[in-house]
Amino acid sequence: MPIRVIGGTAKGRRLKLVPGGTTRPVMDRVKEALFNIIGSGIRDASLLDLFAGTGSVGIEALSRGAAHVTFIDSDRLAVRTIHENLSHTGLAERALVLRANAFDYLRRRQPRTFDYVYIAPPQYKKLWKDALLLLDEHPHHLNPDAIVIVQIDPAEQESVALATLEPYDERRYGKTLLWFFEHIKPEDAAE
Repeated sequence: MPIRVIGGTAKGRRLKLVPGGTTRPVMDRVKEALFNIIGSGIRDASLLDLFAGTGSVGIEALSRGAAHVTFIDSDRLAVRTIHENLSHTGLAERALVLRANAFDYLRRRQPRTFDYVYIAPPQYKKLWKDALLLLDEHPHHLNPDAIVIVQIDPAEQESVALATLEPYDERRYGKTLLWFFEHIKPEDAAE
């Protein structure tokens, strides 16, 4: 299944897949829906792409005007593929690609904060929940009014007790669920 950039300055550019089939790239219609929901909010924003795989979501954000994207993946081939895709699209100068464990990254204070965090880990391992809970526990990664998006199979969805994140929307596209959370201040949660 070929994947491509569907909007912005790199529109139409095909992206390489990670060799070996270890990642599941987001379908174009899901990616298009995601960026229709986000809209112009992505312009000049920062995005953290956890479990980045091909880098497709972060590259789409850069193509549509994001100021910066940090890509995190622990797989060596995925990191190489992200670098190749960034080079091919001409968007590398506004990106940082780290070969790292997403959970280790979230446990440590980082120099950059984010307007958006995209969580799309391997399915059926509850990794999305672990990442969401860590982000909730370490909200210093998030700018005020940040949005966290979880991409999972709808069968994986379950309620999660959160203190600084609150679900506000979800959209289903076949076997893909996009679940949206907003960053709230503790005093807002008490109201």
